[in-house]
Amino acid sequence: MIEATSCGGVVIFRGKILLLYKNYKNRYDAWVLPKGTVEEGEDHEQTALREVLEESGSKASIVKYVGKSEYTFNVSDDVVEKEVHWYLMTTDSYYSKPQKAEYFEDSGFYKFHEAYHLLKFPNERQILEHAYSDYLDLKRKNMWGTR
Repeated sequence: MIEATSCGGVVIFRGKILLLYKNYKNRYDAWVLPKGTVEEGEDHEQTALREVLEESGSKASIVKYVGKSEYTFNVSDDVVEKEVHWYLMTTDSYYSKPQKAEYFEDSGFYKFHEAYHLLKFPNERQILEHAYSDYLDLKRKNMWGTR
């Protein structure tokens, strides 16, 4: 069993959510939230911000921690047990440019219901629901974007 930790972000700008489309040699084909592996010397927040910037080009900032998801998958002759820490983030524009070197072919900001249905993985849909609920709550309280 291999244990791995990643961090990612639910980036929201003007009510729309940043998604990335990844296509790896036609075997991995999915819309996902930006996330990646913690590097040595990084804390979870630094990882989440770096991964959002690397994968999408979006310069986001963290609003709050929204939880973690866990899942397992198989690699050659072992099983990876992955834990992903998620952050609600904001940014100051719709700018995004998918990281081609990591097989991201498209990116963009989508309305909640579009993003929810585009996301391939149930655990990411669950995190999106939680993060978007927090976003709406902060907006209702006039606390979104006040940093």
